[in-house]
Amino acid sequence: MRHTSARLLSLLSLLQARRDWPGSLLAERLQVSPRTVRRDVDRLRELGYPVRAIKGPDGGYRLAPGTDLPPLLFDDDQAVALAVALRTAATSGAGVGEAAARALTTVRQVMPGRLRHRIDALEVTALGSAPAVDGAVLVALGAAVRAREVLRFDHGPGGGPPRRAEPHHLVTRGGRWYLVAWDLDRGDWRTFRADRITPRTPTGPRFAPREVPGGDVAAFVADQFRGSTGTGTWPCRGEVVLARSAAEVSPFAGDGIVEELGPDRCRLVLGAWSWVGLAATVGRFDAEIEVIGPAELRDAFAQLSRRFADAARSFPPRPGPC
Repeated sequence: MRHTSARLLSLLSLLQARRDWPGSLLAERLQVSPRTVRRDVDRLRELGYPVRAIKGPDGGYRLAPGTDLPPLLFDDDQAVALAVALRTAATSGAGVGEAAARALTTVRQVMPGRLRHRIDALEVTALGSAPAVDGAVLVALGAAVRAREVLRFDHGPGGGPPRRAEPHHLVTRGGRWYLVAWDLDRGDWRTFRADRITPRTPTGPRFAPREVPGGDVAAFVADQFRGSTGTGTWPCRGEVVLARSAAEVSPFAGDGIVEELGPDRCRLVLGAWSWVGLAATVGRFDAEIEVIGPAELRDAFAQLSRRFADAARSFPPRPGPC
């Protein structure tokens, strides 16, 4: 009986590993006869696994989706990967933290000790407060993307008619979820925060998919956050020399270019969505600054200097001694 049970687990593992299995190949891998494979397939069906027969010269089998969720089989690496994913689900912004915690408890209870210790050693603390998205909303958005159906939804607070858009991609960036869609009312591409979307039903008609500008959704979304127009670069880019070492500046330079000029000097080429924003970003390095160019960056420093001086003067003076 123990041998039969082990063979059933091996058969189930094989059926989960690929879509279709010829019966003769299964018999070869399990080192049994084709007749034994047929009997083991019948046993799996009795346990609730929907194993379908495949017609053809040699015949075969396929593990199909079922109406119920039978027991699942994972190898060690798959079990650890599943547990890690469940433990970090709270940081995904998908709003499934509580369900993931319950699922992790279930998975952990049936894990052998050698795997349980590996999972227990992983402690994850979620930092930041990105708003979570209702899992049902993500499922609705993903279904509209997959079906290529026009989505009607409310976006953010307030009334007004629903927005209409052709959803193309559901993406995550920095712990937030976004819907990349063609806005039918504005005739342009838009990136909507998923936590502000309330889908309406039913969805609209099917649409023909479009290609995002540049053809790369990751580059397109990055450009949107840069304020770029599809060039793949920041709209404002400047060069300065800082009175700090390259080793001190590099960890905080983001996608900037840092060149060492000496033990206490470096050249920094950096981009931002505006010239004043770029000047403020450079200022956070708390060092003497020499502007190399362009003139717009120099003017932005002058504008920022005036703002800071006005802010300092607006602070009420301390009362003098009595």
